[in-house]
Amino acid sequence: MSVITFVNNIEEETGKTMSLVAIATHMAVDYNNRILIISTTNKEDKIKPCYFEEKQVKKMRLGIFGENRATIDTESGIEGIAKIARSNKLTPQIITNYTKVVFKDRLEILLGAEKKEKKQVDLTDDDKEIQEEYIDIINVAGMYYDKVFVDLDNNLPEEVKKRILEISDLVIVNTSQNYSSLKKLKENKEKSELLKSAKTLILVGRYDKYSKYNSKNITRYLEERNQVLTLPYNTLYFEATNEAGVPDLFLRLRKMTDSEDRNALFIQEIKRATENIIYRLQELQAGM
Repeated sequence: MSVITFVNNIEEETGKTMSLVAIATHMAVDYNNRILIISTTNKEDKIKPCYFEEKQVKKMRLGIFGENRATIDTESGIEGIAKIARSNKLTPQIITNYTKVVFKDRLEILLGAEKKEKKQVDLTDDDKEIQEEYIDIINVAGMYYDKVFVDLDNNLPEEVKKRILEISDLVIVNTSQNYSSLKKLKENKEKSELLKSAKTLILVGRYDKYSKYNSKNITRYLEERNQVLTLPYNTLYFEATNEAGVPDLFLRLRKMTDSEDRNALFIQEIKRATENIIYRLQELQAGM
């Protein structure tokens, strides 16, 4: 098993979540892996609309009188599973009861906590307990899934974020394609052991190949050993992430053969990122 955590370089919109969704979905479609995506947000969950319509029921429980079609709502995500974890009864098989299925035996999602009302600013005791349970949930999930993708949110306490990064096999640091972000990343790299680590890869989200800050120039500027990864901006993908269309889009793109197609660069860079992630994991595991 491998834990792959996506984190922002600084507190800004880098397209981190959308990059994770694209790479994890591509890996689920093209590789024979069982994959789990874990959302750690307690704000608006950006992962949910990528895969599920608002009222879509993805699982049903069988009761004594047959199918129970009640929607498994907040209890189906992190809030439900955190209660099990606190009782020390969490097992790999139990986790699957609290996920939403995208591709059977390939891709499942563990949604974040329910978004709180704007008036409710302070964290409740339940919120704090959920945050503390992420470590156990990730560790147990790793016993069942081949790849666990963690979307690390800035709302988590620093200590929890630090511990998640420590137990991660690979960390994908996401940055924007602008000078101020790249400059900050370079400064952080000089004093951060994580950014210097072999288990860290750099990814540029919402990438524009026509910018002067292209992947080769960014790689040179950051003095990276390997070319930085990119996730190009793509209109079809952007629309799909808001319309529960990501699964269908990747199944269609899988069949694309025209290298001149305007979506070719998008899928090509996702493939490159996926291959780099798999290869780096293999390298790290071989060196253990």
